[in-house]
Amino acid sequence: MRDRAFANPQSPVQTVDELSNAIKAVVTGSSLLRNVAVRGEIQNFKRHGSGHVYFTVAGNESKIASVLFRSYASVVTAWPQDGDEALVTGSVDVYPKGGTYQLYATYIMPIGLGAQQRAKEALRTALDREGLFDIRHKRPLPKYPSKVAVITSPTGAALRDILEVSSNRAPFIDIVLIPAAVQGFEAPAQVTRALSMAGTLKGVNCVVLARGGGAKDDLSPFDDERIVRAVRSCPIPVVTGVGHQIDSSLADLAADIALPTPSAAAETVFPDIRETLGILSSSQDIIRSASLRRLEMSAASAEKNREKLLRNMNLILSERENYLRIGSSEIKRRFVNSIERRESFLSQAASTLDALSPLAVLARGFSICRDVNGRAVKNSSSVKTGDRVSIRFHTGSAEADIASVTAGGA
Repeated sequence: MRDRAFANPQSPVQTVDELSNAIKAVVTGSSLLRNVAVRGEIQNFKRHGSGHVYFTVAGNESKIASVLFRSYASVVTAWPQDGDEALVTGSVDVYPKGGTYQLYATYIMPIGLGAQQRAKEALRTALDREGLFDIRHKRPLPKYPSKVAVITSPTGAALRDILEVSSNRAPFIDIVLIPAAVQGFEAPAQVTRALSMAGTLKGVNCVVLARGGGAKDDLSPFDDERIVRAVRSCPIPVVTGVGHQIDSSLADLAADIALPTPSAAAETVFPDIRETLGILSSSQDIIRSASLRRLEMSAASAEKNREKLLRNMNLILSERENYLRIGSSEIKRRFVNSIERRESFLSQAASTLDALSPLAVLARGFSICRDVNGRAVKNSSSVKTGDRVSIRFHTGSAEADIASVTAGGA
């Protein structure tokens, strides 16, 4: 029977290597094993000199060997200790040489209260040293946002609270929901992607990151370094409403404004339209009163300026009239003096002309003799016997014929 079984095997014979490789192919080909999150107790935790970390994740009845390679180890800010509960993400693969399977981890997140607190404090110290929580980096929120991005679970109470508050206070403001898990091991990656997306949406000028109520352990994703850095690197202001009155996450420290609940965050982001209308009404009354006072002051000032202008104009006109009066007197004086000078000059000229006038000579008994051509006869050689001449006296004239001519002097 045994010989017959080996002679007629139900499946082809494989080598150990072939079977190990087949098992490896099945494991690595399973989508369920490519991206896993395992919760358990950390045991045999060792950090190798090469930078790799080796440990075991133990459950109640089973264990799985795990390794965190150096390339992933750098993102773990606080290492768990043996006995700590942790959430380990990664993928399962087969190690053929040892004939075993193991968990190839990409991230370790302590979830026990003590481990979480150590991890949170270590990360807070490191990020604070970088300046991520510096108050000088905080940005003011827009007083009247036009569009708000809300990052939360689409089925959670946080979204309902935000929508209710916004509809009561500012229904005119657009809201863009960016869905993301806000608890569980998938939350850090999804919230990080959502924050990155919010920074690229056109018209969005504020982001609300919110989660509803829940156990304190559910707040641990918001202490994840990826979310903290994404909050700080978001190009628009971020308001968080993820905790409770007594809880505060590292994401809250990085946010521009942190509120304890989604409703409180919404009340801060969305302005109350009734309060705004009241402010506008009061402002309108203040502006109207100020305008009336300004008009009254302007009217009074204009009246004062008008009176001052009239006084100045009267003063100027008086000065001009006095100037014209003085100028008129001066012109008249100068005109009279000029006339008198002209009259004196004419009188002197007349006396001179009178003295030089031939009539004056005639008046002294002299006469003027002219030939027939009207030329003055100045000496006896100019005429001869028989010439006709005319003689002009002081009064009257006479015609005469030359009877004789005597040459020489008198």
